[in-house]
Order: sequence, then structure tokens, then C-alpha cells
Amino acid sequence: MTDREYGRENRKDNDLFFTCSLIDYIARKTKNTRADVVNKLGSKRIKKIYDLADVYHSDNIDRVSDDFIKEAGIQQGNFDNVGDCGYTIPTHWDIGKVYKRLIKMVAEDEKISIVDALFKVYNSFISEKIDDYNSSVYYENPSYIFECYRQNEML
Repeated sequence: MTDREYGRENRKDNDLFFTCSLIDYIARKTKNTRADVVNKLGSKRIKKIYDLADVYHSDNIDRVSDDFIKEAGIQQGNFDNVGDCGYTIPTHWDIGKVYKRLIKMVAEDEKISIVDALFKVYNSFISEKIDDYNSSVYYENPSYIFECYRQNEML
């Protein structure tokens, strides 16, 4: 079977989608920025999540997130972009899709691994913009978001 035969998209793309969605889920649950969650999880855990996403995706996301929160020692923060949102709140799956697309573009453009691209994206200025649900950035065209990332400014 080819990767395409497992569904509509490449299996590793789906694994990245789940990884990004789990990061968002943990961030909402612990009220931390996405960058803080990624940095606290560290590259070893992120790689584990990415490599085993098909297994974790079959499990209850609350339990999976609780395990990683505990294992990484992620403390409760005070970043509440969901509570601060005055409009319809995108789901963690919606935001996972935005990050997945951007990370794939960065990895390809910079010729780096998906995990390295993930850290670069979440620790860039664009992450703060995507996570401001009172702005329109998270539902902008993926190419526009990527170009803003590349230029290191909103265009």
C-alpha cells in the first residue's frame, strides 16, 4: 500500500496535522502559548508524538494530552486566547491544519526536517499572529501566511 491508499492525504502529513492539533489542545488546556508548549515538550517528545501520531490519534485526546502535560511538567499559564476571543473560536483541529500547512512549506523551502520546521514556526512571530483569534490571520490563505513568515512581518 502506498501512503495515498491510507486516506486522502499522505500519512506523514496526517501525523503532522495530529501533532499540531495536540500542541494546540495542550496549549488551550494549560493556558500557555503554543511556543511555550512546544519548547517545554522539547524535540524528543515532539518527534515521538509525530512518529507515533497514528497510535495517539486512536486514543482519547484528553488522556494523551494529560500524559504529555505531566511528562513534560507543563504548568498552568495565563495565556487564554480562547477566552479572549470575541468571535467564533476555531477548533484545535482547525488550528492544527493551519500550522501543518505552514510547517510543510517551511520544511520544503528551507530544506529542513519537519520537526526542525515545527520549532522554527512555533517560535516565530507568525505563531503569535495565528493564535490571535480576534484577527483574521488563522484563516488567511496558506501562501500568504507563509510569505509573512518568510518576510518576518505581516504584509
